[in-house]
Amino acid sequence: MSVPVASTRFSDNYDLKEELGKGAFSVVRRCVQKSTGLEFAAKIINTKKLSARDFQKLEREARICRKLQHPNIVRLHDSIQEENFHYLVFDLVTGGELFEDIVAREFYSEADASHCIQQILESVNHCHQNGVVHRDLKPENLLLASKAKGAAVKLADFGLAIEVQGEQQAWFGFAGTPGYLSPEVLKKEPYGKPVDIWACGVILYILLVGYPPFWDEDQHRLYAQIKAGAYDYPSPEWDTVTPEAKNLINQMLTVNAAKRITASEALKHPWICQRERVASVVHRQETVDCLKKFNARRKLKGAILTTMLATRNFSSRSIVVKKGDGSQVKESTDSSTTIEDDDVKARRQEIIKITEQLIEAINSGDFVAYTKICDPHLTAFEPEAMGNLVEGMDFHKFYFDNGILSKNCKAVNTTILNPHVHLLGEDAACIAYVRLTQYLDKQGQAHTHQSEESRVWHKKDNKWQNVHFHRSGSTGGSAFGFSK
Repeated sequence: MSVPVASTRFSDNYDLKEELGKGAFSVVRRCVQKSTGLEFAAKIINTKKLSARDFQKLEREARICRKLQHPNIVRLHDSIQEENFHYLVFDLVTGGELFEDIVAREFYSEADASHCIQQILESVNHCHQNGVVHRDLKPENLLLASKAKGAAVKLADFGLAIEVQGEQQAWFGFAGTPGYLSPEVLKKEPYGKPVDIWACGVILYILLVGYPPFWDEDQHRLYAQIKAGAYDYPSPEWDTVTPEAKNLINQMLTVNAAKRITASEALKHPWICQRERVASVVHRQETVDCLKKFNARRKLKGAILTTMLATRNFSSRSIVVKKGDGSQVKESTDSSTTIEDDDVKARRQEIIKITEQLIEAINSGDFVAYTKICDPHLTAFEPEAMGNLVEGMDFHKFYFDNGILSKNCKAVNTTILNPHVHLLGEDAACIAYVRLTQYLDKQGQAHTHQSEESRVWHKKDNKWQNVHFHRSGSTGGSAFGFSK
């Protein structure tokens, strides 16, 4: 079925039902097609809040999803653009995550793992034949069509997918999820379709023993392992895995992308296409037990991150919210969630620049400029507040109204040293830095004052606002970071 060009309003064709998931700019709701009574999942994006770059990404995702028609891929049925909203209508997939289903099964063998990876490879092969690289293959994006036994595995979430020409290799930016990133991406080398096969190798390894081939709490050490292709098959859990299964993993986790097996070649591997003869059919209870722990860790990390963001009222862009539909909304970043880094440096510079603008407003005594950059409910810890958390502008307004700067200083120069920016998705960031302030007092004496500061920024209506800051410094310093 080709996707029709919609000329009518969404509400003319569909009835909206309950919410399935929510994100910074979108909500996913179950919907029913009026003409057929069929159920779908509608991803409703508020386009008013999107930056030009976000809008381009949305158009790319819709364009890619239109191209892909395969039983192992969550299908886009409709795309409707209205004045302030864009509606993407996907399959309603109700079986939940593949990895969650596996641990609930009474029986799980190497042959079952072979069948799972075959369906994943079928979806990847279809993508590659259509010039699409998914870039974010991981357990969270592998769903089941329904709760029925033997339901099809469906590949979901094409938010990071890119279009390539043939076997084109190029630098498309740093994107993916840490444990599933390929060596070539980590080395910032040109890459293409083979990145998906590397991720398939990681997934297959987990499917067989319940834990990943590369693992370290320290991300630098994790990346060093991946770049070196440093994985092994420890006893006793790997002793019961057939040599053919290990051979396929080895061909997928080949550091040299040019020598890595392709999706179509992998589908012809004996462990896949002759599984009845080659793959073991012994129940793997230890794998199921390990996979339960692996799933619990993934869920816990996601829950902690969601709670962190919710309590700070942030919307960050890559936690995957899934309630059984295939059009999940992505919302933040840690070792188990998606990162896209093609413009991270630019966004870090943007945070440093806006921080410098805020300090300039303080130095020049411009309260109007200061309030434009700060959230009205700005919270702060600073020495003058005597250990209390202050909220709002009044505490800061006192210093502007009483001309603390102009009365005490002839000239002020501020330097930000060692700025560290943590991006919490695309809508939130934290910056920590040392603020060095040089100034001349009324007598012309030069002074230097140092304070350590951290500021939390939130993007609202496409503008960065300072929502919280914490400052330490020597006693006797004013609220703006230097002695009177």
